[in-house]
Amino acid sequence: MRALSNDPRWNPMTTTTALILLGVGLAIIAGLAAYAFTLRRELRRRRVFREEEERRARDNCLENLEMVASALLQEQVDVTEGAWRCKVLLEILDPRLLERPAFQAFGEVHARTRHLHTHSAREALTPRERFREDNERLAVEAEMREAILEAARAALAFRRDWPGSLH
Repeated sequence: MRALSNDPRWNPMTTTTALILLGVGLAIIAGLAAYAFTLRRELRRRRVFREEEERRARDNCLENLEMVASALLQEQVDVTEGAWRCKVLLEILDPRLLERPAFQAFGEVHARTRHLHTHSAREALTPRERFREDNERLAVEAEMREAILEAARAALAFRRDWPGSLH
């Protein structure tokens, strides 16, 4: 049996080259693993941040819902304006909330008054058109007043019982 070093097919550089390539491969794998770990940690950080932002937004909506509902009950805000604001806040929390019988009055007032002009569009109306729209809004408010006040009480109860009230 001849010695391996005497074999013309054996090259000592092959072993050295293989070890170098193995080391480079291991370094690449270690670098990729470190990068994957960093990415995973960043994803976790972003998820926690997003969840915290969502919680703050939800808490803000609940606080605003409580303020608007209280203002409705204390007659500090018009029925139409309060109903619109409550509707929007409930939609932000969960659009399905407006399907609840307790909150349907908010959606009904919105549906019946959304065509009325506001802000600068209202200012552009003639006095006669403004008068007609005011009478229409006041008629809806008179008809829906008790239902809206009841919905405002339900909104306060919803806020008080949160998060159990969501389901």
